[in-house]
Formats: sequence, structure tokens, C-alpha cells
Amino acid sequence: MTAFGKLIRTTAFRLTLVYLFLFALFAASLLGYFAWNTRRMINEQITTIVNAEIAEIETIYTRRGLRGLYNTLGYRALRPGANLYLVTTPEGKAFGGNVESLSPGVMASTGWSETMYRRLDEQDTTNHRALVRVTELDNGFRLLVGRDLEERRRLFGIVAKAAQWSLLVVIVLGIGGGIFVARRVLQRIDAMTGTTRRIMAGDLSGRLPVGRSGDELDRLAENLNAMLERIEALMTGLKEVSDNIAHDLKTPLTRMRNRAEEALASSGSEAEYRAALERTIEESDGLIRTFNALLMIARAESGQARGNMDDFDAADVAKGIHELYEPLAEDDGMTLRVKAATARLHGNRELISQALANLVENAIKYGKASPVVQPLDPAAAARTREILIEARRERDHVLLSVTDHGPGIPEGDRKHAVERFVRLEASRTLPGSGLGLSLASAVATLHGGELRLGDSHPGLTATLVIPALSAAADRLAAQTPDVPQKVA
Repeated sequence: MTAFGKLIRTTAFRLTLVYLFLFALFAASLLGYFAWNTRRMINEQITTIVNAEIAEIETIYTRRGLRGLYNTLGYRALRPGANLYLVTTPEGKAFGGNVESLSPGVMASTGWSETMYRRLDEQDTTNHRALVRVTELDNGFRLLVGRDLEERRRLFGIVAKAAQWSLLVVIVLGIGGGIFVARRVLQRIDAMTGTTRRIMAGDLSGRLPVGRSGDELDRLAENLNAMLERIEALMTGLKEVSDNIAHDLKTPLTRMRNRAEEALASSGSEAEYRAALERTIEESDGLIRTFNALLMIARAESGQARGNMDDFDAADVAKGIHELYEPLAEDDGMTLRVKAATARLHGNRELISQALANLVENAIKYGKASPVVQPLDPAAAARTREILIEARRERDHVLLSVTDHGPGIPEGDRKHAVERFVRLEASRTLPGSGLGLSLASAVATLHGGELRLGDSHPGLTATLVIPALSAAADRLAAQTPDVPQKVA
């Protein structure tokens, strides 16, 4: 297809042609109305002049008779730009005036009519058009007074010629403008098409060009670029998850296989087989927990959990987690406290509870103060083994936080700590999968919030910041498209 053929097939060019047709139709209608109105005004002016002149002539005829009528018509016919005058006898013979011929039947009836005529004093034999009125006098004579329509024809011709040129200019400018607009739009569409082809070929880093005008194409490109960034992030995350799963799950699976092989090779008693099976089951439970955590993160990040959201009090969640984990903390030499105030929110209670539970498990596991830095004062030492669960409302957000007094996380590592399967150097000697903070972060993001990691001097404060009930309702209403309500 040629470039011009490609150009005229564009939507922009077709829309321009439609607009051009409508504009030309509007301009023609406007000029037509102007011509019709001009014709009407000229006719009204002629009828007014003719009626007035007929009235004057009839008055003269009444006062001075046929001779006076004849002289008056002769005098008026000699004036520059004179009207048409004709008086006929009851037998139809011309008695006076300046008209040589008329269309047949004009003098047979009274009233207004348009007719072709020729004057007595004209040299050429061309017939002209006139608007005339015929009246009947007292003794059967008939009087015709009329006005030549050449002026109306010339004016109408000027209007018609102006209309033709105007339409021609409109069409030429319209087609030229259509080609200009179509070429500009086509250039931008071609640029977008090239980018999408590179993306389809596997280059997810490509982005659509965005101009400075901020028009609908720029807005579309910005939204598509945001979508591409999201897709690229998901694809990168998927690749990282796959790599991490292959790397981190290979070790426990290999360990399970080696243990089973060792049990088969060396164990001889039932107790040793049972111990080997128990270790295998324990290792399998760890793998199942890891896969469950991954599935839960995937549900949160994909938004599938939005369907199970409800209104509830964050204080109830904090108290429930405290009740559940308090014995575990005591067995580990820690003290678990709760400080919860009413703070209602809208969300998935199961996921938020799981996220808070992960934070508490991390605090119990990693939040112990180092024996080297523990104070000698027994009361101060007891405070270093304390973990605080707190739920409160702060402006438009609900804060669910867990504070310990362990070594904490250096500020430079906090962003890296919420990634999947990431385990910092300080925690590598302890069991874990590196998914607890990832799940908490995904849950917070699902609810329109975030996971904040702060310093508790010493220790770590991990806080789920989630929009409160009123703010969450506004956010969900903004994200939900308008749906027509059914009428009962």
C-alpha cells in the first residue's frame, strides 16, 4: 500500500472528511438561507413600490381620465430606471406604456405574476424577466405596473458565485488540513506500533513515546506505559520467584533425599526408621509452609483476595494474635504484650492476621537482644525481651505494629529485607524461608497501604499501615467503575 493510500485510510482523515462534509453542508445552508432571504426582501421592496405607484396612477385616472392616464404613463416611462407600464383597452389592445410584448395571458387576469417582457425603447430583442401586477380600471381598461428583476438576478448571481468559491476554498482547506492532521496522527501511531512490535518480540523495557501536548494519545500512551511497567515488574518478579524457588527449595529437597537414602543405608531398627520419617515429615511441613506463603503472596499481589474483604476492628486482630503467640513467646524466654485501641478498617481479616502473625514470629525469632549488650539491671534486661503488639488509628490510617528490642535491621537493608527469600546475614543461622516480610508487604499493598520498618532504639518496629474504614471505602469507590443500579 502506498503512503498516500495508507494516509487516506486513517481514521483521522476519514473523520476530517466527515467534518468537512458537515461543515460544507452547514455553509451551503447558510448561504442558501441568505440568498432566499435576499430574494424575499427584493420582492417585498418591488411590491411596495408597485402598489404605491398603482395607487397614484389610479388616483390620476380618476381625476383626469384616459388622457391624464396616458400622459402620466408617458412621462413616467421616460424617467431613468423607469418601471414597466402598460394600459390595454377592454378588447386587449395596447393603449399606452413602455412594454412591447409580454408572456401570453398575463393581462387576462389581475394580480401578481412573473413574466418575460421586452421594452419599446430597447434595440435588442432579448426578453427580460419582471414582476408585475395587473389591475382593472373602471371602464374595462387594464393597467400593468411592474419592475425588472435583473437586479435580483445579478445579486443572486453574486451570492451563488461567492458560495461556489467559498465551498471550493472550504473543500481545499479541509482536505489539506485532513492530510496534515492524518499525517501527524499516523506518525505517532506508527511510532507506537513500532514500540509494541519490539515489546511483542520480547523487549519489555520498551515504552510508548509521550508528547508534551497531553492530548488523548498522550494519556493513552501514559496509561499503556504504566501497564507495561506493571507487566515488566510482574514478569521480573515471576522470574525472581522461579529462580528463588529453584535455588532455595533445592537444598531442603536434597536434604530430604539424603536423609532418606542414609536411613535406607544405615538404619536397622524401627526406631531409627521412625526418626528418619519424622525428620522427613518435618522437612516436608516446612516446604508446604513455604509454598502456602508463596500462594498467599501471589493471591495478595494479584488482587484475588479483594473478594473476601469485610469491616472489622484491628484491635480484635491484635488481641487474637497476642493470645495465640503468648505461650510460644514465653517458651522462648520472651514477653509478649498487647496495646490495642479500637481502629476499624475494611480488608481481608485472614490475610491481615497472617501478616501480623508473621511479624510476631519474626520478633520472637530474631528480636532477642544480644547477650553482649544486655544490661546488668534485671528490670532493664526484662524489657529487652519484651515484644509489643500495638493497634491504633492515626488520622486516616490504622497502624498494626510489632516492636522488639533485638538487633533490628540496618536502614540500608530494610528495602531489600521485604523481597522474597531474602535472608539477611544476621538471620542466616536461624531457620526460616525469608517470606514473612514479603507476605506482610504484599498484604499491606493489597489494602492500599504499606509495610514500614523502623528503628526502636534498639530493635525493630515493623508496622502495617492500612487505610482506615472511611478512607478505604473512598479508595474502593474510586477504583470501582460506575454500574447502573437495577430498578426493583
